[in-house]
Amino acid sequence: MIELDHLILAVNDRARSIAFYERILGFAREADDGPFAVLRVSPRFVLLLAQHRSEGGEHLAFAMTKPEFDAIFQRLKDAGIPYGGQFDQVGKMTGPSDETGARGVGKSVYFFDPDKHLLEIRHY
Repeated sequence: MIELDHLILAVNDRARSIAFYERILGFAREADDGPFAVLRVSPRFVLLLAQHRSEGGEHLAFAMTKPEFDAIFQRLKDAGIPYGGQFDQVGKMTGPSDETGARGVGKSVYFFDPDKHLLEIRHY
């Protein structure tokens, strides 16, 4: 079985990005690995943040349980972060919407991180 182990994401302001991913998505910070800030996404996947010039544009989709989805979606709304039910609807404050992912159709909400990477949270 092949699965994604980690992903390196370029960010402009490491501290700001760490705070965003911890506060909004609830990822746990682990010890740095060389130049990378390590954020635990799940028991078998980490996101590595690299302080490097970024113009954004990456898309990361995170699947989770409905209670986790509801909690993150509430934090988005409480923080006033623009969101949308589809990738081209961010800022319309709509959703969740039915979108297709790796496991079929699920409910999704899209929003941007501080570096304009498009994030999607979803549950099936």
